[in-house]
Amino acid sequence: MFTTAELFDAAQVPAALQPLLEPTWPWEVLSALDTFLETLEPQHLGEVHPTAVLEDNVYLAPTAKVGPHVYIKGPSWIGEGAELGHGAYVRGDVVLAPGSQVLHSSEVKHALLLPGARLAHFNYVGDSVIGSKVNLGAGVKIANFKTFGDEIVIEGHKTGLRKFGAALGDGVSIGCNAVTSPGTLIGPRTLVYNGAMLRGVYPADSVIKYKQALETVPRR
Repeated sequence: MFTTAELFDAAQVPAALQPLLEPTWPWEVLSALDTFLETLEPQHLGEVHPTAVLEDNVYLAPTAKVGPHVYIKGPSWIGEGAELGHGAYVRGDVVLAPGSQVLHSSEVKHALLLPGARLAHFNYVGDSVIGSKVNLGAGVKIANFKTFGDEIVIEGHKTGLRKFGAALGDGVSIGCNAVTSPGTLIGPRTLVYNGAMLRGVYPADSVIKYKQALETVPRR
């Protein structure tokens, strides 16, 4: 089991966002996120494409960029140098730290993306904490709700939550079309093969391999 401090280096995070990483357990970060957003003051200071929609309470830093057909629902805080690409959907209760990216047709809700985190193409991230410089390959999905909606328990630790996706430590990289089940924790700098389906807690500095058994036969 990882604590928040073991997954994320607070020194890499701007001072204004460091209180979000003070809780002991990573799932408690979501509550800190809610508290942070309660005092949000809306300002649209960055570059916004004319086809984008910013709804309700949204703070957009001066060097942030919002691309074509992006939809941002508040409360959301978009930091310096953050980028939202074509068709991105921010469903509210989101903090995008400086330099993070939510790009083409990716969706994020009730989540914290730390500096340099990247959702490049067709990603879904719900109720999660994504570490600094994490990269999600095309089609990676972070599932956040169990089939029967019961409480998410991680290695015997009750979270008190029915919705919690994953906490991905700093520097994690996940290959295309992988899926993490609710309550997944991945240690810093771990690499995940494309197509993997993950559930549980995975160590830092590891490679999680997934290999299909392929068979080639003559065509008849």
